[in-house]
Formats: sequence, structure tokens, C-alpha cells
Amino acid sequence: MILVIRTALILAFGTWWVGAWDYEGHEAINDLALAALPADFGLEMTPDRKARVEYLAGEPDRWRNLRDLSLRQANAPDHYVDLEDLGLLGYTTETLPPLRYDFMAQLARVRLEHPERFPAIDPTHDADHTRELYGFLPWSITENFEKLKSDFSILKTFRQEGGNEVEVANAEADCLYVMGILGHFVGDGSQPLHTSRNFNGWVGDNPEGYTTRTTFHAWIDGGYFRKTGRIPVEEMAGRIHQARRLEGDDQPDGVFRKVMDYLVASNQGVKPLYQMEKDGELSGYGEKGREGLIFLQGQLIQAGQMLGDLWWTAWEDAGTDRYLQRQLNQRAASSGTPGP
Repeated sequence: MILVIRTALILAFGTWWVGAWDYEGHEAINDLALAALPADFGLEMTPDRKARVEYLAGEPDRWRNLRDLSLRQANAPDHYVDLEDLGLLGYTTETLPPLRYDFMAQLARVRLEHPERFPAIDPTHDADHTRELYGFLPWSITENFEKLKSDFSILKTFRQEGGNEVEVANAEADCLYVMGILGHFVGDGSQPLHTSRNFNGWVGDNPEGYTTRTTFHAWIDGGYFRKTGRIPVEEMAGRIHQARRLEGDDQPDGVFRKVMDYLVASNQGVKPLYQMEKDGELSGYGEKGREGLIFLQGQLIQAGQMLGDLWWTAWEDAGTDRYLQRQLNQRAASSGTPGP
């Protein structure tokens, strides 16, 4: 019943994926993560570099401004995951596979073997072929973490094995880029509505009488913050502790499991968020209407903390890139220039 109602909403309102946090919120998360970095982080975070990382927090949302179908299909599902619907595919949040295509294969298999579980998809409202998906946010976070670890490995190797000034500068630029992009998806995960089928108004059985307005998501993303004033990043940074290495990062699925823990915790905020709306705590009017700020600011802080921990873990985990090391050593040998 819930899936049928959700499909009806999709058909009525067009594309159903919407962004999490407006640009200001995403930039605040990256800024909070920067505040968490230890002094011995592998990149000196100058004002220009900080500004670059903050700007890139909004980049994956800018991609959605282009309506080309290939980009829509590749980009949109990376921003959300419907945790409540994983059971339809035979998964729990604890058993979700750490590899994206293993999940996709299971999704295709279950849809083929048990079509009765799923509502029919109207192809006239599925131009980008994403209606049968349940989102890839856990993998988009984990994969970008691994890209960052790779870029840090390249940077360390250039620095250690005689890379020239241009090569080091390019490697540093790559690291800054992925740091910013990773921040966007971590930020998406802290917006509870990005972990739920109830992403934009409650769907299905609604005994608590939660709002069904399809403007709810946009209000949480930025409308409420604009109503109540700017996001106090400097004040919130005082609640961030220094970034720590994630436990279990030495295991093949260790970071993925930490990402899942983070998303599950965010999902637990869905009902409280709807209840706050019902109780008038998210109206933005008067003292009561501002009470929701504590919760939403807390979500931004959780995202900044998680992002800082991921950045630091990627740096700590990054080793020497052996292929690049061999290439640099061969270059040094052929030029007669001794290595470092």
C-alpha cells in the first residue's frame, strides 16, 4: 500500500528526488569538518583551500540542474536511500552488501522473481529509469571515501618519491575536489528525509497525522533556516571534537558499516522531525517555532563530525601508490637524478 501511494505521488509531482540542505547547509557541514581536522593533517588548509572545499559541497546538487537523462540517472540515486524498504529486497541495514553492484544484482533478481511486491512503473514518468531504485547513498559515501584515500596515496607518493611542483599541486587539487564532493553526500545522509520513503510528506498509513505536504522537504533543507536566521557555524564549531580515525577501517567493509551506522542514526530522526512539524516547532514563528533549530543544527554537527572523521581516516589509511612509485623511480634513474 505504501509503495502504491508513493508511486502515485511520484506520478503527480514528477521527479521525486530533491536535494538535502540548501547550499548554505552543505557549506556549513564542510566548514564544520574543516574545524575538526588536526593540525598535522596532510594538506595545509589555507583560506583559499577552505573556500574551495566549502564551494564544492554544493557541486553534486549543481549537477542536477542539467536535465540530461544519463546524468540524472547516474546522479540522482546517489543522494538518498530508503532504509525502510530494504526488507522488500531481503536485506536489513546490518546485512546490506558493501559493494554497489551486488546490491543492484539483488534488486534486479528480487524484482524479477517477485514482481507482486512492487507497483507497476509508468514508463512515461520514468524517463531516467530510476523509479525501481531505492537509492545508493551508502555506496556513494563509501566510494568517495575510497577515491579520497587513493588521491591521498598519490599525493604522499609524489611528495616522497620526487614528484615535481606541478605534480604535487595537481595531486593536492584532486584531494581538495574529492574532499568537497564527499562532504556533499555525507551531508545528504544527515538530513533524515534522505534516508526514508517519507522523503517529502508522510506516505501510506498515517495514524499520527503527520504532514503530507510536498513542500516539507524543501522547508527542512533551507526554508526553515532562512526563516530563523543564518546557520551559526562559528558557534556550532565549538561542539565539534578533533577528527578521529574510524574503528574497523582496516576491514574490507569497515568504513561501509560505519557509514550505515551513521545513516541508521539519521533515519531515527524521521519521526521526531515530523512530530516537531506537527507540534509547531518548525514553523519559524515565535519561540516555540524555533525549537526545531536545536535538532537541525545537531544534524549538521553530526555530519561535520562524520565528514572530518572520514577525511582523517582516508589520510591515515593512505599508503604509497606502488605503481606511481615505480614510475617515479624509473624516471629518476633515466634522468640520472637521485631519488629523495
